[in-house]
Amino acid sequence: MLINYVRTAWRSLLRTKRFSVINISGLAVGMAGAALVFLWVWNEISFDQFHVNRDRLYEVYGLAQIDQKLTPINQTGQPLAPALKKDYPEVSASTRFAEVSSLVLSAGDQQFAGIKGAMTDHEFLGMFSFPLRQGSQRSLLNGVNDIVITERLAAKLFDGEPALNKIVKIDSADYFRVAAVLKDLPSNTRFNFDYLLPWSYMKRAGRDNDSWLSNNVSTFVLLNPDVNVPAFGERMKDMGRRYAGRNDIWTYFLFPLEKWHLYANFENGQPVGGRITVVRLFAIVATLILLIACINFVNLSTARSERRAREVGIRKVAGAGKSLVFVQFMTEALLTAFIAGCIAMLILQCALPYFNVLINSQLSIPYNSLMFWSSAGIFILLTGMLAGCYPAFYLSAFQPVSVLKGGFKRREGAFSPRKALVVMQFTIAIILIISTIVIRNQIVYAQERERGYQMQRLINIDFTGDIQHNYSAIRQELLGSGVATSVTKTMSLITQRAANTWGLTWEGKPAGFDETIALYSADEGLVRTVGLTLLAGRDIDIQRYPTDSFAVLLNETAVKTMGFKDPVGQVLRETTDGKPWHVVGVVKDYVVGSSYEKVPPVVIQGPGSWFNTMHIRLNDAQTLTASLQKTEAIFKRFNPGYPFTYQFVDQEYAMKFDGEERMKMMAGMFAALAIFISCLGLLGLSAFMAESRVKEIGVRKALGASVFSITRLLTADFLRLVLLALILAAPIAWLIMRSWLNGFAYRMTISWVVFAAAGLLVIVITLFTVSFEVIRAALISPVKSLRSE
Repeated sequence: MLINYVRTAWRSLLRTKRFSVINISGLAVGMAGAALVFLWVWNEISFDQFHVNRDRLYEVYGLAQIDQKLTPINQTGQPLAPALKKDYPEVSASTRFAEVSSLVLSAGDQQFAGIKGAMTDHEFLGMFSFPLRQGSQRSLLNGVNDIVITERLAAKLFDGEPALNKIVKIDSADYFRVAAVLKDLPSNTRFNFDYLLPWSYMKRAGRDNDSWLSNNVSTFVLLNPDVNVPAFGERMKDMGRRYAGRNDIWTYFLFPLEKWHLYANFENGQPVGGRITVVRLFAIVATLILLIACINFVNLSTARSERRAREVGIRKVAGAGKSLVFVQFMTEALLTAFIAGCIAMLILQCALPYFNVLINSQLSIPYNSLMFWSSAGIFILLTGMLAGCYPAFYLSAFQPVSVLKGGFKRREGAFSPRKALVVMQFTIAIILIISTIVIRNQIVYAQERERGYQMQRLINIDFTGDIQHNYSAIRQELLGSGVATSVTKTMSLITQRAANTWGLTWEGKPAGFDETIALYSADEGLVRTVGLTLLAGRDIDIQRYPTDSFAVLLNETAVKTMGFKDPVGQVLRETTDGKPWHVVGVVKDYVVGSSYEKVPPVVIQGPGSWFNTMHIRLNDAQTLTASLQKTEAIFKRFNPGYPFTYQFVDQEYAMKFDGEERMKMMAGMFAALAIFISCLGLLGLSAFMAESRVKEIGVRKALGASVFSITRLLTADFLRLVLLALILAAPIAWLIMRSWLNGFAYRMTISWVVFAAAGLLVIVITLFTVSFEVIRAALISPVKSLRSE
């Protein structure tokens, strides 16, 4: 019986090859697009779920009163982790984790800089389940000269040879033995490192700090089974205050592993979502794309109802009940879905590498997973049922008496279910198009924002090896040789918000002031080097003014926030040691951190602070290639044994838009898929309409109608549906995009031009799609189209 159903369904597909190809193509593209997104969604929700102890792992967050609200910060003091293990029996293990990327790793002739690593306690690899490729779990990071590396780094350092027990040189003085090799970290983990160093190296590197007030590391704990987490969290939240002997510092709370990736946004100290919003949004969009493909199937199947009606009548007269006819049509739908599913797998395999580039991930199809094949089978089955249920019910309900007497006629009112489905298709497509345009415009709006500094020919070089020690000589050589016009050393890149402070006081500071102040540090020449605009006073100049070691510059927002009418000459003091900093100048606001946020108050401290990097303004009189070659030669002379690495500030600034750029491309991809699938449906419907009305077209032509007038007549109905879809989509898209834009402090306004552009684009595409079939039918000679009469 089943074989007969399949044979009949196969013959039916072959009889109407054109419509079958459109149906299968639409379903295949829709299924492939949805499958791509569902792979990404699965990757997102599975972040760090591979750890054996995932239910007992927590990160410790600090909770501070900032800007009159509770603000969680996932950086803590270095003493916290050992104190938690020592003081609380509920803690099975604890570890500190400090990321580092400024070290240079060498092995033989191989030398690499900028590789991401971390310094951590030996408990780290026992708490987290990163699989080993070589080495013993019991001895990891126990030795002060042990290093753990990934397969990827091992291949770089040792050219594919076994890495275990080999020696790796860190910078120019420290040697470590490879104690273990880890498998490369999966893409669905929050951690991103290629090597791990023991915590003892923090002290050797001069980065250790026993202060409870200095928050610069991540702290993780593994709790014992059956711990009452809320009660334990209440007990440990004030431990920092107890150790520091102060009641004005942060409290702590535990944040579970299951929420790290998807629920990292907080509002007044409480998690309120985060990436989960994007995951849900794209899962919904993927479902809508699949729904559009199913709508095509429904529309084309019901559009052909008049031609299938006689077939249904004969079947019923021959004894087939309604249920058997329903099963037959469902078999056709499931066979179509199966063929489309197979094609979708091919499309998925071909598209996945490009999709991985788009989302900057390493998704793969788990062919060896039973769960994957089960999910794929269920996915195809559900798609076939979704697409086939309504046509099967609709067609199986025909009455044989009416059909065989010739009384069955398709009656389509002003607004039939088929037209409603077409409107639904294009409403979804137009919403996606408008969203893509708005996202694109918001990115451009932020990119074109006045930055407040000049990025052209400005490079940044991190302090490695002897650069900081030889900074003065390097600076003099760069300026003296004419390679650079200005040089300064700073805390971090000028485009980054590296540090915040709440520990400054000044005369007239309001009681209860708790606004966050961005802290930056720079040597002399910052204004000239990065191109800031000086509004009052002068730049820091240690050569002419020796006291400028403790000078500061303020930006405009800082002047307003602190309430200074005449800021130059004011004194700021640090609450920790009372150290005075005197204001020597005011600079125009410049973009700090995210280009989508408001400019914060910024305090730029002078040479009495600390530095990690330097900025160099290359000379315009020389070619960029020549300047970089001469700069490299200077650094090789003063910092031998270290590779010369640099970055252009404008390229780093462009990376700020990476997330939104990817979102824009994904939204564009969805919009293109929606339009493509919808237009496939229109192509099928217009082809069927032209085929059904071929005699009407012949009569009209015989009576003198032109090709243009016939085309206009037959396309009018489709255009009305698209215009209705535009009317429905515009307010929905506006609400969605307004909600999205509200997440940015610096945002564009949505112009009517966006909706006009989206509408015009869809109308043009619709006209092109429908006219293709209509014009072809209109060009047929009336003699030929009326001959069968």
